[in-house]
Amino acid sequence: MAIPIPRFIPRDAAAWKRAGQRCADFASYLVVRLIVAVIQTLPLDLGDALCRGLATLICRLGPLRKRTTAGNLQQVFPDASERQRQAIEAAMWHSLMLMVCEIAWAQRRLHLTNWSQYVRFRNSRDILRNCLSKRPAVMVTGHFGNFEVGGYTAGLMGCESTTIARRLDNPFLNDWVQRFRSAKGQTMLDKDGCAIEVDQHLAAGGTLAILADQHAGPKGCWTNFLGVPASCHKALALFSLGSGAPMIAGATRRIDGQPMKFESACIAVADPQDDPEGHCQSVQSLTKWYNRQLAISVSEAVEQYWWLHRRWREPPPRVAKRLAKAA
Repeated sequence: MAIPIPRFIPRDAAAWKRAGQRCADFASYLVVRLIVAVIQTLPLDLGDALCRGLATLICRLGPLRKRTTAGNLQQVFPDASERQRQAIEAAMWHSLMLMVCEIAWAQRRLHLTNWSQYVRFRNSRDILRNCLSKRPAVMVTGHFGNFEVGGYTAGLMGCESTTIARRLDNPFLNDWVQRFRSAKGQTMLDKDGCAIEVDQHLAAGGTLAILADQHAGPKGCWTNFLGVPASCHKALALFSLGSGAPMIAGATRRIDGQPMKFESACIAVADPQDDPEGHCQSVQSLTKWYNRQLAISVSEAVEQYWWLHRRWREPPPRVAKRLAKAA
């Protein structure tokens, strides 16, 4: 009697592929955790020096987002020399590397008893007034400074918030990053399908924190950011206007380039219930307002902005024409 040859079952191959991907994700997670463990043992000055050396190496050898970074800097600083733009690029990579170190250091060094050694606040009355209010609030910032430590510090001060963020592809790294973000009171929501939960959170008087400089595609709300047309998500303004929540533009920047020395600032507040200047008249006006505030914060330390971020895209012809007329 012939022995039947087992047939290949596609779903078994798919299961093996998923298992292989899971093993690869876990291996990547272990490598990252090992690197973080080493970083946590480093003194601040040594970590800063290593970040500076790594930034120089990336600029000289690495093609990481080279074209995107150069294009962004060319648009925003058209009158700067090539050497000046390269200096900003190198300083940006140093800031990014240092940000990773600071996230690792914050878990071990930044506590409720010693926060004043590392963080100072600007316009603290505005921050406290909105944190302690029973009204909802929408806090917007950008890919600038160390926004992760900014959220961690806000939670440390008792200002709990809900943050919208995209899940990382690696589930092990995603869970670890989520634990850091939620360690002091932040609640994380996946950006896909979160509108109902956000509305409920704001209706209950909660605080929503959002990175406001994400590209929203050709159908977004177009306005100028740092003098260049950018597409913004309409939902950010709608969250504030629909709930009557004040919109707070803020930023956490590194002071004088020193590691673990931050200033968390409330740049400005736009309140739909107290709006003499008309910033909250429409989605367009409020979107224009918070982009102007974020631009003000970036101008204080241009090297701490993520110039590798694909923030600016080519607007549709009719939008480009409208923005040119408005300028």
